[in-house]
Amino acid sequence: MTNLDVTDEKSTGVQITGKGIRTGEEYLAGLRDDREVWTKGKRVSDVTVEPGMNRGAATLASFLDRQNQDEYRGCVTYVDDDGDRCAMAYKRPTSVEDIKARGRAYYEWATWSNGMFGRTPDYKNASVMAFAHATDFLAQGTKGNTDFAKNMVDFYDFARKNDKVLTHTLVNPAVNFQQAAAGKFSDQVALHVTKETDAGIYVTGARLLATLGPLADEIEVFPSTVLRATEDNIPFAFAFALPIATPGLKLLCRDTYDHGASNFDAPLSSRYEEMDAVVIFDNVFVPWERTFMYGQPELCNQAFGATNAVVHMMHQVACGKLAKAEFIVGLLCKIASASGRDEDLYTKGLIAEVMQMTESVRAMLFSSEEQAHEDEFGNFIPLRSPIDTSRNMFPKMYPRMLEVLQLIGSSSLMATPAEADFNNEMTPHVEQYFQLANMESRDRVAMFRLAHDVAISGFGTRQALYERFFFGPPALIASAYYDAYDKEPKMDRIDQLLSQN
Repeated sequence: MTNLDVTDEKSTGVQITGKGIRTGEEYLAGLRDDREVWTKGKRVSDVTVEPGMNRGAATLASFLDRQNQDEYRGCVTYVDDDGDRCAMAYKRPTSVEDIKARGRAYYEWATWSNGMFGRTPDYKNASVMAFAHATDFLAQGTKGNTDFAKNMVDFYDFARKNDKVLTHTLVNPAVNFQQAAAGKFSDQVALHVTKETDAGIYVTGARLLATLGPLADEIEVFPSTVLRATEDNIPFAFAFALPIATPGLKLLCRDTYDHGASNFDAPLSSRYEEMDAVVIFDNVFVPWERTFMYGQPELCNQAFGATNAVVHMMHQVACGKLAKAEFIVGLLCKIASASGRDEDLYTKGLIAEVMQMTESVRAMLFSSEEQAHEDEFGNFIPLRSPIDTSRNMFPKMYPRMLEVLQLIGSSSLMATPAEADFNNEMTPHVEQYFQLANMESRDRVAMFRLAHDVAISGFGTRQALYERFFFGPPALIASAYYDAYDKEPKMDRIDQLLSQN
């Protein structure tokens, strides 16, 4: 077991005693603590049995169990220098082959949910690895005798040795759009430092939006990427990590999309509800040992880009989006085949559009991995431009994929009897009237209930919204893409042409 006492100012920091990957039961046992989670107006006593959350926790536990199975272990884990088997996303990449191995692990994780469980642990594992192996950047931060770079390395070792499931939160709530757009925050609502002591800092305020928050072990609280480097932003400039069960840390959850339906009736929402929560910090103590950046807005604003953490995160995301896009293609083809519409030119044209999007994501991922290169910290990273293109395009692709599914599914997405209707007096009617040319009625209903969960249900609509804003506001992400793009060689070609006599 690990120990980090954050209940008072006697914390001695991170004690690394784990031995690598955990089982699903070990993960679930770790969730049975004093975490303060609220939903539907009441505090949750145990997230592992709470309706609307428990099946998502069980799903993630099953994924952690797979890490221990011979079929998957070689792909999704590695053995570190101490002989401990850890999650592959924590492995420092020192070659192109390492990048490809990480990509195979990301993709494998994503196929377990067909991309529908978006916040699997490998996403945050990738960023922690990047920060921990970019110590020269974090070492620029200074605060007395606090060694922020060492703190990050210690937390990386703690998280990987104990196979911790992490969530994170980046965005401050705003009471004034113009103020937020200017990179300034209000201490009425935004998370900020209220007190500093020899042992650490105290923080109060809120953050949006912790996906998987109630089902995570730890939360990373990193700086907003729109934090302006001004003196009045110093109270908002920090990065730290804490256990979810830290006193004063409260999670206020949205309504669940898992309403207790069977896997047949709700094949996705019954399995992959990962839950999102607003995080409220009520005078929370953060030990210096758990702090990675503090009081330097100019560094905070660069953190993800300068350490290349964002590139490693993009890599994981691109692999997940590929698995998700393939899943949509498979569902579309299954519907077309079952109904005999797979010879219809219009139907094939619509599905071909989704196939082309899918193969575009695959090509960008392949290009990025094949052109992986060493960065200034001695780590290998995928080539940014192709996967950055993918992350900018997929928020536009995914809604179109759902639109195609709605066009092809049509009224069948709504004409979906329940599983119980195959075991009551309506059964003969359902079996007769819901069959297709190439599919029995029960299989047809199951298929369209799946399509409904993808394209129509609250779960599916949340997925679409999630894809639109996964990495941030589309305009902001597009602007960052423009800034990072290698424009000079292209403009030079224009100058060369115009300068010809």
